[in-house]
Amino acid sequence: MSQNKVKYGLEKVHVAFWDAETATPEVPAWQAPKEIKGAVNFSASPEGDDSEFYADNTKYFSHSQNNGYTGDLEVANIPDDILAEMLGMTVDDNGMLVESTEDKQKEFALMFEVTGDEKNRRTVYYRCKANRPDEENSTSESSADPTTDNLPIEMLPTETDEKYVKSVMELSDTNQVAYDAFFEDVTLPELTT
Repeated sequence: MSQNKVKYGLEKVHVAFWDAETATPEVPAWQAPKEIKGAVNFSASPEGDDSEFYADNTKYFSHSQNNGYTGDLEVANIPDDILAEMLGMTVDDNGMLVESTEDKQKEFALMFEVTGDEKNRRTVYYRCKANRPDEENSTSESSADPTTDNLPIEMLPTETDEKYVKSVMELSDTNQVAYDAFFEDVTLPELTT
């Protein structure tokens, strides 16, 4: 018996670059989020090792290490200014995107909304690094077949004591203000102890 997997919509993709001027190891800070139009697909796979220890003929101890995620963000076209900032490239006076061996990736938060499941969950990955996308070009054929940019991304734990990786928010009776403001700024969890 096969199960149908439901796919939901991806929209409102934003990136918020690390703000090196105001951030400290204890208090992360990001610049204002920028929207990337044309989101097609996002996938993330967990990273980390599971370790097990056996004693007395049974599993005595088990531990899972959360090292974040690796994944891909597929977009119709990543704007040059955003790609340049992510990958440390430059845009010259003629508008040419210039890649150098000296380029340094810039960390950013990745934010988006998943729609179609009545919850419209909003997600933020706090500490991301993008890698250079693959490039594919081909000759024109009889029909137009759009190509997309596929950006490999590492989603790492924050360097704070809490080691946050991501947060997911869905609208509830008590969080309307925070939900509505989700894409205005990157917000860390507010946990009461």
